[in-house]
Amino acid sequence: MSRFLIFILLLATCTSFAFASDPSPLQDFCVADPKSPVVVNGVVCKDPKVVQAEDFLFRGLHQMGNTSNNVGSDVTPVTVAELPGLNTFGISMARIDFAPMGINPPHTHPRATEILTVIEGTILVGFVTTNTENRLITKVLEKGDVFVFPEGLIHFQKNLGNGYALALAALSSQNPGVITIANAVFGSNPDIAADILAKAFQTDINVVYQIQSKF
Repeated sequence: MSRFLIFILLLATCTSFAFASDPSPLQDFCVADPKSPVVVNGVVCKDPKVVQAEDFLFRGLHQMGNTSNNVGSDVTPVTVAELPGLNTFGISMARIDFAPMGINPPHTHPRATEILTVIEGTILVGFVTTNTENRLITKVLEKGDVFVFPEGLIHFQKNLGNGYALALAALSSQNPGVITIANAVFGSNPDIAADILAKAFQTDINVVYQIQSKF
C-alpha cells in the first residue's frame, strides 16, 4: 500500500472521529433562532447584536416535575429547545423526578452520552450492551453517586425507595434526542404491523394488540 493511500485512510479516520459528536463552536456563541425559516443540521444562529442575557438563562429547574403518570417519573429537559444559548456548545441537562418505586423506562439517546448524579434517594440504574452479547450492567446508586450511560445504549432508572427521588443528568449534545423503547415499538404512528411484533417478541398477536392499545 502506497504512503499516499495510507495518508488518505488516516485522514478519513481522523475526520470521522472529528465529526463523531456535536461540532465545536467557531465563535463566542451562536444563540439558536427557532423562528428562522432556514433549515440546517442544528439551529440557525440569531444575530449576535440582538442577543440578550435571557438567551443564556433557564429558570425553574428547582421545581419538582409531575410524577402522577403510569411510569411514576417526570423529566425536565434543558436542551437547545429550552435554552437557546446552548446552541453549538454540545451539552445539555435534565432533571429527573421519581415517585416512590417510579421508573424512567428503558430508552436511548441516539446522539449523546449521559452522566447521572443522584441528588436524593436510592436509584437502580442499568444499561444493555449491543448485540450479540446484550449484557445487562446495573448498579444501585445512593445520594451523591455518579453513573455514566454510553451513547446510544438502552438504559433505565428505578426509584427503590418509599419516598421521592431526584437525579440530574448531563448529556454530551445540545439535542441528545430520546427514544423510549416501549413507546417507539408499540406506539409508533402508524403502528408497526402486529404480526411483525408478534414474531419479534415471540408472542401471540393478540398480546401485541393489547399492548399497542395502551399506547
